[in-house]
Amino acid sequence: MGEIGTADSRGLPWPRPQALLLDAMGTLLGLRASVGSTYAAVAAEHGLQLEPAALDQAFRAAYRAAPPLAFPGLSGAELERAERNWWSERIAAVLRGVGEEGGGPPELHEQLFDLYATPRLWRVYDEVPEALARWRMQGLRLAVVSNFDQRLEGLLEAFDLLRWLDVVILSSRAGAAKPSALPFQLALAQLGLAPHQAWHIGDSPEDESGARAAGLPCVLVRRP
Repeated sequence: MGEIGTADSRGLPWPRPQALLLDAMGTLLGLRASVGSTYAAVAAEHGLQLEPAALDQAFRAAYRAAPPLAFPGLSGAELERAERNWWSERIAAVLRGVGEEGGGPPELHEQLFDLYATPRLWRVYDEVPEALARWRMQGLRLAVVSNFDQRLEGLLEAFDLLRWLDVVILSSRAGAAKPSALPFQLALAQLGLAPHQAWHIGDSPEDESGARAAGLPCVLVRRP
């Protein structure tokens, strides 16, 4: 990751943080292949011949139109079912967006959900392990605040990143998603810190808006 800035928009210095709240997807982890490529490959196993580029476009539209991946008050099997249903609705919207009016068979939806829980579809950005280790050696506490579901914890463990983290906040379990301030507030509460004692690092407008709403300085990572 690049160097962290140390001043706000007025040129005033940010206080040195005691913790960093980190986004996950696009900040720590990225996909090895486009969503469209993976969807097309799996769809072909179900007899559907679809174009990856069209699927990518349909995915972006379906994701932008989606309600938050957040389920207040749910836990255990109910939460996992809600997560699966949320993604099944997104997958169906993507397939309808490329002309599959029925939205594809439920078996395709389940296969894709399970596939994205496996580390082979993901990669850790090269500088991340060294950055996490360095920050911990500097005495910083680390938390992930992500608009994702419970599959993320398995991915963080599979990539040996979980050992560096004090807290993992998932929007699905938190009941609210960025740009809401609530996920950040939950992370701070679990760390026992106030907003002025932490920074957020992310890659999206939702990261920046949510951090601002929670009173946190935000550093945006700009990846190609």
